[in-house]
Amino acid sequence: MPGEDGRQGADDTVRLGIRLQLLFALGALLVLAFVPLFFAVASLTRATLGGARASSARALGRAIAGHVVAARATRSAPDLPLLLEAQLGPDGASAIGVYDATGALLDRAGEPDVAAALPASVEAGAEATRPVRTARGGAILVIVPEHARAPAAAPPGRATAAAPPGSAPAAAPPGRAPAVGSVAVLVSTDPSTVPAAPLVRIVALYTGVVALALLVFAYFSMTRLVVRPIDALSQAARRVAGGARDLEVPRAGARELAELGASLALMTGRLRADEESLRAKIAEVERYATDLKSAQERLVRSERLASVGRLAAGLAHEIGNPIAAVLGFQELLLAGGLTKAEERDFLERMKRETERIHKILRDLLDFARPAARGARAPGGAGQAGQEPTGSVAEALEDVVSLVAPQKVFRGVELARDVAPDVPPVPLSHERLVQVLLNLLLNAADAVPRAGGRITVRAARGAGGGARIEVEDNGPGIAEEVRDTLFEPFITTKEVGEGTGLGLAVCRGLVEAAGGSIGVERGADGGARFVVLLPGAETAAGGGAKAAP
Repeated sequence: MPGEDGRQGADDTVRLGIRLQLLFALGALLVLAFVPLFFAVASLTRATLGGARASSARALGRAIAGHVVAARATRSAPDLPLLLEAQLGPDGASAIGVYDATGALLDRAGEPDVAAALPASVEAGAEATRPVRTARGGAILVIVPEHARAPAAAPPGRATAAAPPGSAPAAAPPGRAPAVGSVAVLVSTDPSTVPAAPLVRIVALYTGVVALALLVFAYFSMTRLVVRPIDALSQAARRVAGGARDLEVPRAGARELAELGASLALMTGRLRADEESLRAKIAEVERYATDLKSAQERLVRSERLASVGRLAAGLAHEIGNPIAAVLGFQELLLAGGLTKAEERDFLERMKRETERIHKILRDLLDFARPAARGARAPGGAGQAGQEPTGSVAEALEDVVSLVAPQKVFRGVELARDVAPDVPPVPLSHERLVQVLLNLLLNAADAVPRAGGRITVRAARGAGGGARIEVEDNGPGIAEEVRDTLFEPFITTKEVGEGTGLGLAVCRGLVEAAGGSIGVERGADGGARFVVLLPGAETAAGGGAKAAP
């Protein structure tokens, strides 16, 4: 048959199919319906047959008693035992007793244990029928009186049955012959003798055949009308789950199953449409995410270029003085009249000034070109597939080299306190330089020109990460802008002196590396910017655990 009646579920337990479950339910219903009916029919059959057996027993007893009475009138006393034995049998009487005119027992025949149920005496001339118990079960006792007949009626050569010697004949009722004795007959009515078993077996066989026929009919009907359409729907659903575009609905089966298939087909179509719509939205979101990432990269580059512009503007004075000195040395050399020692001294001074200019410009170009810087930085991007890491100490060293020649740092005390156990952080060297440079430039703009002090601290933070602090002795951050300080276009500088994007870019870079940046009040009333970054090993381990 199509389908399986028992399937293994997701929890590895065998479950019966709908066909067997309905058959079991129908079988239980048939048992509840037919078993009580069978016992009722069997009981009624036994009661009916028992009643018929009792009635036939009474009739049989009367017939045997009448026959014995008639035989006693025509046969001699020695023939009486043979007559009584002839009336006994499984389909006849179980025991027979003969009584005299006074009701005393004269003779009896039958099995001793059954004949013992015959009464020792009976009421003379009275006919009676009553149930009794014998050693072998129930029985009917039938007592029939024997009345005297006229002497003329006696056959010639035979003496009529007489009463025992010394006894007087019993008085007969008016208009009736006097009683000369009685005959008692025991007819068995034990249920074992009632032939009810074959009829009960026939009823049981009929009930079983009807129940089996109903179960077989229900099995094939459910297979054709329910199970096959459901299996077809299940296979169609599996094909859809495997990638099919449409749900093929079976046309056979009941109306409800056809409507169910149509509903599933409609639902499948809608789900496919929703899937296509979702795919389109996902593609659109991915496109937006790519555009957003590109915009973020452009924002970071623009802020970097802004920092480069600020550095270049600050370097104009530093580069201008060495160039003026070099020009002066060149004019002296061209004028001539110098000794060899003086010419050599001027050339060495020109070389030193030129190297100074070269170093300043090289540091500026390295910062402006992060790819070149990342390629040569020890903590830059590693092998393909690995996140770039950076060293806080190395980044701080490069930042100090960039800001030292700046005019705004003249007269400003720049202190560094870097612990030797600061771990590498999951932020590339150039981006770490950009964050620290922005914080130092903002601090330099905030401190007073005379007596300004900036302190940079780096230590191992909680959880194996790095904690970087940039603290100044400036006026601090106002309470009304502290909560929105890292939002884009928020600045505390005068109009035209800042874009308001520096701290927002720093926040984006730090949070992209899994860290955080905040501001608090410094010990001298200034601002203290705190950058918390996870360790490179911790971030790599978390990423590996999160990977599928």
